[in-house]
Amino acid sequence: MPLELEIWRIDNGLNPVEYGPLDLESRLEDILDKKISIASPNWLVIGRQVRTDYGQFIDLLAIDRDANLVVIELKRDKTYRDIVAQILDYGSWVRELKDDRIAQIFDDYQKQWHKDRTPVSIDDAFQKKFSATMPDEMNSTHELVVVASSIDPSTERVVRYLADEYGVHINAVFFRVFREGDREYLTRVWFRDPAEVTAGLGGEEAAEKGEWNGEYYASFGYDIEVVRDGLKRGYLVAGGGSWYSKTLAMLEPGARIWVNTPGAGYVGVGKVTQEMCPVDEFDVPDGSGSNVPIINVSPVAATLRRSNEGPEKVDYLVRVQWLKTVDPKQAIHEKGFFGNQNSVARPRSPKWSHTVERLKIRFGIQ
Repeated sequence: MPLELEIWRIDNGLNPVEYGPLDLESRLEDILDKKISIASPNWLVIGRQVRTDYGQFIDLLAIDRDANLVVIELKRDKTYRDIVAQILDYGSWVRELKDDRIAQIFDDYQKQWHKDRTPVSIDDAFQKKFSATMPDEMNSTHELVVVASSIDPSTERVVRYLADEYGVHINAVFFRVFREGDREYLTRVWFRDPAEVTAGLGGEEAAEKGEWNGEYYASFGYDIEVVRDGLKRGYLVAGGGSWYSKTLAMLEPGARIWVNTPGAGYVGVGKVTQEMCPVDEFDVPDGSGSNVPIINVSPVAATLRRSNEGPEKVDYLVRVQWLKTVDPKQAIHEKGFFGNQNSVARPRSPKWSHTVERLKIRFGIQ
């Protein structure tokens, strides 16, 4: 159904906050360029008004933590059907972009739009944004995102059909401005849960209609010392926002996980023995037969975000019985291995089945 979002002020009765006309679209490109995290913390803007080979211009081009491209197109004065057709056309162009062309787009973006910044390589920008090394393979897939204030029923049906039937990684994000006196409030709502688009619940995996092999993918996207501590003390961690932590809820005791460190490779395989909980509620043996909070015995875990920082920021731990591990410096990586920006996923693609079979051999797992 079409998006409807309203806001009421409730501290002095029940008073609606006025929804303003969307002159925001003339400002939103600037806003998203300056702070793309209001749309997604998983994106890094690498291009703006990017000219395609067909003479058209992509509003914003971003890259995610898996080094896949994200086309972001504002509706502006286009019809709903026109914007969907246009973004599909852009997708047909970006799918062919190679590493050198992507790097050149980023260089041009810095020179044209951010002359006040010291230019850096796309690898350095990626490292700074995601605290990870750029993967060997860039643009193995891409995502299309329409930015608008709402969506009409026919376009909603088209977007869902493309995603569910043909596996197109397409989504829409809605921004609206509400005004109260001289104050303005910006709201954001996603049409489809972004985690579902990339966590093995849609997209390419859905299009191939493969069977899930029962093996969970997990991403351990933290500093190397945190990864080492997790492998030593038996935990996987995700947090810093519900975007990262909510997929941990997919893991139940008995689930087998294959754990990837973004930019390095796979560091372990294990079985979940306890569901997610905040770091300050996670305990470990102290060596004398007693259990103590992990933050009391692990200096590394003590640096993680605790419950007093709020449920949106806290780091959540899942207890894991590791079956095989390697040091992150010897992480296992091969061309064609599956990677995903979500903390946990249930992939259904042939690439995931191939990855698991290869990892069984590399880790010596039956």
